Amino acid sequence: MRLPNTWRSWAIALTLVTATVLSSCQKNNTYGRRTAGAPGKRSATTGAGFSFDADDSTQFFVAKKAEQIPGPNLKLIQGGRAVLGSQEEDVMAFRDNLERTVSISTFWMDETEMTNNDYKEFLYAMKKKVSLDSMKKLEPSEKVWRGAMTFNDVYESYYFRFPGFNFYPVAGVSWSQANAYAKWRTEYVQKIEVERQGLDSALTRSQLIERGIVIAEFRLPTESEWEYAAKAMIGTQYLDENQEYGRIYPWDGRGVRNPYDGRGKKAGKQGDFLANFKRGRGDYAGIAGDETNDGEIIPANVYDMAPNDFGLYNMAGNMNEWVYDVYRPLSFQDTDDLNPLRKDGVYDEKNTYGTSLLNDSIRVYKGGSWRDVTYWLAPGTRRFMHQDSSTNHIGFRCAMVSIGARGK
Repeated sequence: MRLPNTWRSWAIALTLVTATVLSSCQKNNTYGRRTAGAPGKRSATTGAGFSFDADDSTQFFVAKKAEQIPGPNLKLIQGGRAVLGSQEEDVMAFRDNLERTVSISTFWMDETEMTNNDYKEFLYAMKKKVSLDSMKKLEPSEKVWRGAMTFNDVYESYYFRFPGFNFYPVAGVSWSQANAYAKWRTEYVQKIEVERQGLDSALTRSQLIERGIVIAEFRLPTESEWEYAAKAMIGTQYLDENQEYGRIYPWDGRGVRNPYDGRGKKAGKQGDFLANFKRGRGDYAGIAGDETNDGEIIPANVYDMAPNDFGLYNMAGNMNEWVYDVYRPLSFQDTDDLNPLRKDGVYDEKNTYGTSLLNDSIRVYKGGSWRDVTYWLAPGTRRFMHQDSSTNHIGFRCAMVSIGARGK
């Protein structure tokens, strides 16, 4: 039945009023999307107001600082799925890093190896805190340059101390010393940040975390983080999740020279070596005057070679680098497939091998160095050494966890 015009007008008006009321109720009772950077003025579940003053103890405090404060010298390594493991022929027949698919969370990593200058700064600061005996335990071993049948002893006096080597990678540092450096660096950078923001130096670490102004711990990278960052497969990415090709080294191609002519996607001179390494028996730098050789007989300045696609320098060659993991041959089949790490010998106890060479003090190092041949430049290769030992070809860099995410 058709309604009279007057009734129809009243029905339309009533419908509009009802919709307006319902819309108003919905608007008043919801608060929209919340993020750490935009938490709103009051609680979405109780309606109580927030306090944004950390010193106000009368109301519930909510920090608006949503983004992590990264430490200096760090590059963001975007996490994701990756195929880790040795992708080169296993000429050593170790079979201790077979290919497998894992996922790595986003993290931060130093763009360079720690330099002599960095480590001198650490020793300078620690000199005010610890005894003379403790200082000796922190100093790098300069005896690593000695040799019964070589004249490299000259570097024992000069490599760490002479200013001309300030920005060469520190050598003679053990895994334990590298961890001591990372702990000091965390405390020191946090102190500088607290002073920069004019905060009370008596604030505890928990309070700094709650206020969003904490510096996350510097530490050695895990083996999986290091390998993922070294390969930098992000540089082969195209069309969403497709990767154009695999990588043996931290750069494109199957060789150790720059395949590009500087006009394509990679800059640099075609034919240049992309790492500081040993080309063969007795050949550490090539002949004099050849510009396409690496030109360095010992470690080089940490910025000398081109960075990889994550912006990291010398992820192959120059110096091997300590990682956090305890060494076991079968870690690849035991560890989790999300952020894999071996902290100790669980599932692969040292008694299994009947040798004192494998215990929970044996740590992994990776990357190849100035005195290694090309085989060891592949990120999937791995070697090990006691955590309190040091050499003239192992250094380190630090990593840091990525906390939270922008707009979340």
